[in-house]
Amino acid sequence: MVDHLAAGRLAGAALDVFAQEPLPAESPLWDMPGVMISPHTAGETTSERETLVEVFLDNLTRRIEGRPLRNVVDKRRGYVVDETHPA
Repeated sequence: MVDHLAAGRLAGAALDVFAQEPLPAESPLWDMPGVMISPHTAGETTSERETLVEVFLDNLTRRIEGRPLRNVVDKRRGYVVDETHPA
């Protein structure tokens, strides 16, 4: 895609997801005209924000009380959400 953008075969691109995230600082996509890069939150909804706040507040209470947290990220599994502590 980078080659097609550079050659003008593509007029532009709006990008949200990449093979490597975050997109490396040295990627040519950052400075290409006609390329828009979003922070991988293009599909966010109002209700999603409410859910995030609810989980945060619940986890804050859990942390203070010494209980297991919800939605713990297991970095060994590639940042997959660990669902052993569901809501």
